[in-house]
Amino acid sequence: MGNNATIGLFAGLLLALAVTTGGFGGFVLAVLLGAIGLAIGLQRDGTVDLSVLLRSRNRG
Repeated sequence: MGNNATIGLFAGLLLALAVTTGGFGGFVLAVLLGAIGLAIGLQRDGTVDLSVLLRSRNRG
């Protein structure tokens, strides 16, 4: 993993901890925000291309 991916993962996890107070819902939110932070970090590292998800499809 690249540096940006690691920073993104930790930033997402820290934000999740700041938002939640605990419990199962807090755990799920921490995992979700951590995954989002990881995806953004991997995008910045050039490992994955998330712009494919945001592009509209040309039909017809």
